[in-house]
Amino acid sequence: MKKRKKWVLLGSALLLLVLFGLSQFYVYIMKDQWAERDTAKEVALARAGLTEVVKAQKSVWDSVYWVLTGKNKAGTDLMVWVRFTEDGKVAEGDNAVYAEELSNGTTEKQIRNQIAAELPEISIERLLPGVYNGEYAWQLFYEQDERYYYKFYRFSDGTQIGEGYSLPIR
Repeated sequence: MKKRKKWVLLGSALLLLVLFGLSQFYVYIMKDQWAERDTAKEVALARAGLTEVVKAQKSVWDSVYWVLTGKNKAGTDLMVWVRFTEDGKVAEGDNAVYAEELSNGTTEKQIRNQIAAELPEISIERLLPGVYNGEYAWQLFYEQDERYYYKFYRFSDGTQIGEGYSLPIR
């Protein structure tokens, strides 16, 4: 009986050690991503007038952007694009941070409704704000007939940009 109790305690301790190791590995893997997101939040609060951040999404296409959605002092909903360099630093220059009121553009709900009307047979895998060919846009990644595609829609008015891309079949 004592041997069984000893093995149960040893097994439990080993399991806890493995779980702790996995959690530390996850933190190690994600720390750069979290630091970049936190930097984007700080920049958006300081340079774009955000007072509250509701959502932060990373977009990678032509460049790396963190797109933050939130409110300013007046309570107006804003979307802020913060551009990063390849080494994870905030980009310099006039177009490094861009803020736009959601009322001046297309909200996620509006673009989802538009996509559902245009492409009712698709399965949306991911829809996130980003930048495509220098334009602030919504990036749609979807599945149709067992193939995957990307399409881009202008943030300003919801019109499609280009023809999109189809990914090769595996």
